[in-house]
Amino acid sequence: MELTAQKSIEKNETNSCLATNPISHKQKELTKEEIREIIAKRAAKEFKEGDVVTLGIGLPTAVANYVPENMHVIFQSENGLLGVGKDQSKDNIDKRIINAGGGYVEAKYGACFYDSQMAFTMMRGGHIDATVLGALQVDEDGSLASWMIPGKMVPGMGGSMDLVVGAKKVIVAMEHTSKGQIKIVKKCNLPLTAYKEVDMIITERCVFEVSNDGLILKEINPMFTIDDIKASTGADFKISENLKQMC
Repeated sequence: MELTAQKSIEKNETNSCLATNPISHKQKELTKEEIREIIAKRAAKEFKEGDVVTLGIGLPTAVANYVPENMHVIFQSENGLLGVGKDQSKDNIDKRIINAGGGYVEAKYGACFYDSQMAFTMMRGGHIDATVLGALQVDEDGSLASWMIPGKMVPGMGGSMDLVVGAKKVIVAMEHTSKGQIKIVKKCNLPLTAYKEVDMIITERCVFEVSNDGLILKEINPMFTIDDIKASTGADFKISENLKQMC
């Protein structure tokens, strides 16, 4: 695989958010669980010692399970828990302790509980070092759509808008495509959660950094090729001179 390909990739105009993924049949037999694990493990590597991190609902909640035991990272849940631990097993559930998505979690030693007003004050006040969120769409400028599909039932935006503008680092962790639909697009056409706030996109296929000049492909899963990434991404992007294998 050539790691130093051309600096810029021009995409065909028909490759929009409604375009189908031409390599969806080449998922290499990855299951949903394997995809979730690949993404969560990679996202967990973005944290530093002492970081305060808020995880979005869904796939991002799995990230807490892959932080090294010797690293001190404090997870905050927007429903009012500072010191979130791992997801609880079915055999060891305390039904009094849930995360913002309603999943059962453990409270680590020293954890504290508080109301939503305090939780949102933390998020809006710039006290969160990083947040990991899912998305419906992300575009090449780092804009994010994550809460509404017109014509569909809307569960509500939750705290995503507050998190994205308040956190110091915004990481989108999501499947590269959804039911064959491209999610990394040139311009979002779904209602925005935030404009130009995303710093990094992590999928099961690759890692993109969002720079002032657009998307930069920094890492690639060796199960896929650069041509695969081109074919399943609707945005323009550059390839890093130091492109690495995703691990």
